[in-house]
Amino acid sequence: MTQRLDYLKESPSQTAGPYVHIGCTPNFTGIDIYGGDLGTSMKTGPVKGQEITIRGIVYDGTGTPMRDAMIEIWQPDAAGLFASANETRGQADPNFTGWGRSPGDMNTGEFTFETVKPGAVPFPDGRMQAPHITAWIVARGINLGLHTRIYFADEPEANAADPILTRIEHQNRIPTLLAEKTADGSYRFDVHLQGPSETIFFDI
Repeated sequence: MTQRLDYLKESPSQTAGPYVHIGCTPNFTGIDIYGGDLGTSMKTGPVKGQEITIRGIVYDGTGTPMRDAMIEIWQPDAAGLFASANETRGQADPNFTGWGRSPGDMNTGEFTFETVKPGAVPFPDGRMQAPHITAWIVARGINLGLHTRIYFADEPEANAADPILTRIEHQNRIPTLLAEKTADGSYRFDVHLQGPSETIFFDI
C-alpha cells in the first residue's frame, strides 16, 4: 500500500510594510531600544580612501517619492577588500564596516549614506569590476527586496570594461545604475521602481 504524503503548502507572499521603519530602524521612528539603529554608521574611526556621501530617493511608478522605503548597502573598502571572514586577498580597513542601512526621510523620502568610495573587486573570472556598491531596496508594496548596483558616473573607463555593465542588453539603461556627482561633492542615486527611467534590478 502506498504511503500518503502530506506536502506543505506554500505560504502567501507578504509585503514588507507599513512597519519596516519600526522593525529595522526603531530609533529613527523615535523608539529608543538599542541606543542606535544598526547600519547607521559605516565608519567606526578614521577610514582610508575617499569619504563620500550618497543621497537618493526611491520613486514609485507615478514618480512619487516612497517615504517608507529602506535601503541597505554592501561594499568593499577603498582598497577593494570586504570586511568579511571570507576575505582572503588582504586585511580590510578595520574602521569601515562595509554595510549600511538608511530609511527614507519621513517627509522627503531621501536616504543618505556616509561611506567611502569603493575600490575595484575581481569578477569570478579574474577581470576587475568597476567600483560599485550593492543595494537592496524594501518598502510597503514590494513583496521581495529589490537588488541593484550603484556605479559611479565619474569612472567611465572602469565602467566601460565592467563585466556586468557590458553584459546588459539595453545599454541605454546603464545610466539608471550610475550615481552622479553633484555640486556639493556628494553623489546622487535615485531609484525608479517603474516607468521610462526604471532602475535595472538584478535577480540574485
